[in-house]
Amino acid sequence: MGEDKLQSLVTESRNPDSMSIDMESTMGMLEIMNREDARVAEAVARVLPEVAAVVEKTVESLKKGGRLFYAGAGTSGRVGFMDASECPPTFMTSPDQVQAIMAGGGEAFEQAKENAEDEEEAGYRDLDAASPDDRDVVIGITASGRTPYPVGTLKRAEEAGAYTVALSCNPDAFISTYADTAIEVIVGPEVLTGSTRLKAATSHKMILNMISTCVMIQLGKVYENLMVDVHASNYKLRKRAESILKTVTETSEEEASLLLKNANYEVKTAIMMKKADLSYEKAKEILDACDGYLRKAESSTSH
Repeated sequence: MGEDKLQSLVTESRNPDSMSIDMESTMGMLEIMNREDARVAEAVARVLPEVAAVVEKTVESLKKGGRLFYAGAGTSGRVGFMDASECPPTFMTSPDQVQAIMAGGGEAFEQAKENAEDEEEAGYRDLDAASPDDRDVVIGITASGRTPYPVGTLKRAEEAGAYTVALSCNPDAFISTYADTAIEVIVGPEVLTGSTRLKAATSHKMILNMISTCVMIQLGKVYENLMVDVHASNYKLRKRAESILKTVTETSEEEASLLLKNANYEVKTAIMMKKADLSYEKAKEILDACDGYLRKAESSTSH
């Protein structure tokens, strides 16, 4: 796609409301940015039907043993990395279940490698290295909708029969032609012309948050609004696990701490042990029979 086409994109156009931002006071600058940021949630609301379709397909895929991949370059890649990296501690998922691949590799997370995004073949190769198949979901992330790296990723995903998603911030985006579902979240021109690390990246972070969170809720990783599959791997997370256990079972802090230790710091198992007066082994057995869904496990022992 040519330079003339690039300049016509919404994400590259000038924002009339920030034309004089360089002459504003500090508070004036902040007020302009805050007003623009408020429009992001409105734009995301308009694409919720498409996001819902992705969530439902991803749940279906992960139940079959598939994986969720985020692919992007620059800020888009970093947003994917942030969301994927939070899934294991938050939901005790395998690091393989939700993965991020980024133009330029992990080094590009800390230091920008702007030319890496131009290699469509690299996106193709990076996903190919993960041996994608028809159980997987691959989300290509690009604000402009034309970045070669995620386009290459979706091309390889399409060949593998994976479910493909294009996440962009322009209407009729080029990458959408390679997707089963296209999410085009139109946040409008940036405060700084073309700086898509601002509203575009914020919208993408919001949408990835929604996808991973709602998928994990539907996979039984959440009880009420509590993270009952939290991986209690450090002091803060152990204390959070104790708090969840205290809330659900109405136990003391001391008893919650002991229960967690006896349950190998597995919150759902500890809850079942306490509520149904079960051994660790029996609680695990019932949870496994219910595919990890705590509400189902509770129902099975309430008769």
